[in-house]
Amino acid sequence: MPLPIAPLAAHPQGEVLDPRAAARAVLDRPLAVDTHGRRFHIEWDPHAAVTPPGQLVFFSRFLTTAGLFRDWVQSCPLRFTSPNAPLLPDLLGTMTLAILAGQNRYAHVTALRADSVDPQGLGMSRVCSEDSIPRACAEADPHAQWNRG
Repeated sequence: MPLPIAPLAAHPQGEVLDPRAAARAVLDRPLAVDTHGRRFHIEWDPHAAVTPPGQLVFFSRFLTTAGLFRDWVQSCPLRFTSPNAPLLPDLLGTMTLAILAGQNRYAHVTALRADSVDPQGLGMSRVCSEDSIPRACAEADPHAQWNRG
């Protein structure tokens, strides 16, 4: 004789069934995101326009958690002797932000200089000038080995 088994409800009582209510519950309070030495509190405005750099805080979190940006800076063979040279994290961070923001010319880097949030997510002290990147690449030793230590 088969055992009588009662069917289970697909959504137990108390579970949120309305996706809009679930989204409001998440979006109504600030979301804390830890990045390279800094914590950001993200607040959502569902009616605001979204820009490509608007999500960089989350990508910075990924780079920090995985240690990818820190490892890249530590293994980079670029070395500067000038006291006016940019810091390596600032130079590599400027290049990263420019690429992620869809920049494809050095002149476009100038648009990043007004951004005060995203550089902090990578632990940068400032965004480098547009001429710092080609100058650093021109002075680089093409035979230098990356330190993969």
